[in-house]
Amino acid sequence: MALLCASTSPTISIPHPLLSPLKPPATFLCHSSSSKTSAATASSPTADQTPSSSSSLSDQLLPLSLTLLTSQPTSPSATVAPPPRLPAKPTWTNPSKPRPTVLALRRQSRRPFSHNPSLRPLTELSRTLRLSPDLPSALAAAFPPGHSPSRDDALLLLNSLRSWQKSLQFLDFLRSLPDFPLDTIFYNVVLKSLRAGHQWHHVERLAGEMIDASVPLDNITYSTIITAAKRCRRFDGALHWFERMYRTGLMPDEVTYSAVLDVYARLGRREEVVTLYERACAGGWRPDAVAFSVLGKMFGEAGDYDGIRYVLKEMKELGVKPNAVVYNTLIQATGKAGKPGLARSLFEEMVAAGVSPNEKTLTSLIKIYGKARWSRDALELWERMKSKGWPVDFILYNTLLSMCADLGLEDEAEKLFEDMRRPDRYARPDSWSYTAMINIYGSGGKPDRAVKMFEEMLEKGVEPNVMSCTCLIRCLGKAGRIGDAVRVFETAMERGIRPDDRLCGCLLSVAALCEEGGETDMVLGCLEKANDRLVGLLKMLRDEQVGFGEIKDEFRGIMNEAAVEVRRPFCNCLIDVCRNQGHPSRRANELLRLGNLYGLYPGLHARTPEEWSLNLRSLSVGAAKTAFEEWMRSLWGSVVEQEEEALPLSFSVCTGSGTHKFSQGLATSFTSHLSKLAAPFRQVDEKSGSFVASKEDLVLWLRSTFSPAFVNA
Repeated sequence: MALLCASTSPTISIPHPLLSPLKPPATFLCHSSSSKTSAATASSPTADQTPSSSSSLSDQLLPLSLTLLTSQPTSPSATVAPPPRLPAKPTWTNPSKPRPTVLALRRQSRRPFSHNPSLRPLTELSRTLRLSPDLPSALAAAFPPGHSPSRDDALLLLNSLRSWQKSLQFLDFLRSLPDFPLDTIFYNVVLKSLRAGHQWHHVERLAGEMIDASVPLDNITYSTIITAAKRCRRFDGALHWFERMYRTGLMPDEVTYSAVLDVYARLGRREEVVTLYERACAGGWRPDAVAFSVLGKMFGEAGDYDGIRYVLKEMKELGVKPNAVVYNTLIQATGKAGKPGLARSLFEEMVAAGVSPNEKTLTSLIKIYGKARWSRDALELWERMKSKGWPVDFILYNTLLSMCADLGLEDEAEKLFEDMRRPDRYARPDSWSYTAMINIYGSGGKPDRAVKMFEEMLEKGVEPNVMSCTCLIRCLGKAGRIGDAVRVFETAMERGIRPDDRLCGCLLSVAALCEEGGETDMVLGCLEKANDRLVGLLKMLRDEQVGFGEIKDEFRGIMNEAAVEVRRPFCNCLIDVCRNQGHPSRRANELLRLGNLYGLYPGLHARTPEEWSLNLRSLSVGAAKTAFEEWMRSLWGSVVEQEEEALPLSFSVCTGSGTHKFSQGLATSFTSHLSKLAAPFRQVDEKSGSFVASKEDLVLWLRSTFSPAFVNA
């Protein structure tokens, strides 16, 4: 290597001894502006002399130490060239390569292909195979007969193929080559490609071909097959191959154990999960965070609080530090188990451990707080999120807005919505954000603000969803603005929104609020477009000639087609329509009996030796009045038949203190109904929505109010 330095000092050129070991020692050339002393003349070699090969390095450097350097020439006529301008730092160059004419001060850009010349054709071939629509033809052109790829090249090409179809075709091509060393690793690569494509049928077939061809299945093979079965939801296949793996004597790895634990958990076989976990630990397996995440999710889905505590205890004993995924799973599990306090403790532990919560963590915690009606904790968490700068996405914003809608926090919801509107916010209001605000204003009895929010949504180009239309129609129906509600439905139909069961129930509730006449016909016209079978049932209920058997069959068919969560609201609204629209008086009672027959009103009646009670919290106003009348009818039957001694000393009715989805103020409406009937039930001061009556007062009221024929009416 040559050292190039320039100044008034000499220039030294030293070849690297390892690069030219057979050459004579280097020559040191020393040039100065003046070299004039007698000692130098007597003892140093001249400029064109070469030291002997036996001289040492100190002898060769001696002339430098004896040479005097002067800044002025000895003769006025002597001229000295100015020193060249060189970089401030010395530059090292390799003498085995030619020196570049210009030194590039910037790094040269990398080439898009590999620097290895032997891999360049392989890279181009890989790209050709990936883009080729006909892989067999491309392979035949690239590898004609007698020119098979090497094992390493074939493996690289197989790894580069992204399509599972082409992976299978490439494997078939390798099989067709004579004497090609096709071993387990090639099958493993293809199996992973099939797993990514969710092709369980081909995975199982290829595994069978490996067994038939006596190709050994290693740990990676079994792990890939089992995880592929889990992804394709073929849990029976995953367990089959896991058991076969054990029979062959192969020990599962962390991925396989976690996958099989997840399979057992998805099948709801918690005992097998715990047994497998303990057996694996006894065999030396150390569970990782993924395995504990599977266990936590399983116990959370089952609402097993003791199981969640078992997971936390095992993690602590094994010294496994949870990551964000494990904390998220455990927080969700505690929420499903109904333990918001434990969820909050886990979150605080997560923050104290230095694990940063993500959007999923915060969304889960907000949902848990909202379900537990911990509004103060949820809002405190929101303020903490803003101060800490934790990530917030539109899902988290919408979760907060939904919580505010459920709890009636209008002011807080407006602040959140305004924060989403800020131009520097990534999370912009979407259809769910506007739906939450429409729901808040609708529940608060502010139809004008709800309509304004709906119009703003349309102006902003945000497409409404079926839920936003449902909330607005319900709000307008309660406000008596039937025409506006019909126009909202027509707008939804024009925009291609498909009515669901909730919207049909909403239209039924609006029809129950209408007076007989044109408004009812308008709403039923909308309902006929959404669910004509419901309108057909209403026509049957109005017809005196239709018998109970026909009503029962049609009612059962409609309920079987409807979603489970809307069956009871359907029945409630049908009863309300019958009571408010002048249908035959017996129809409401028949519908209530059908609702009880098909289990729509569980827990409606409760009896103890001391008290009989009627629970109306899941009923609408009309259905609650009908249920109370039916109850009084049965009690009057006991009085008429001289069975008063079988009656308890106390009777109670519970309406609850909240509001119902389809009718607000059930407690208030029922209080008015009791006053109208002069019933002896009095409201309990310490318990809102609860009414009690003594046996003596109730029997006396029944005798004075009802006739003996009422029991058979």
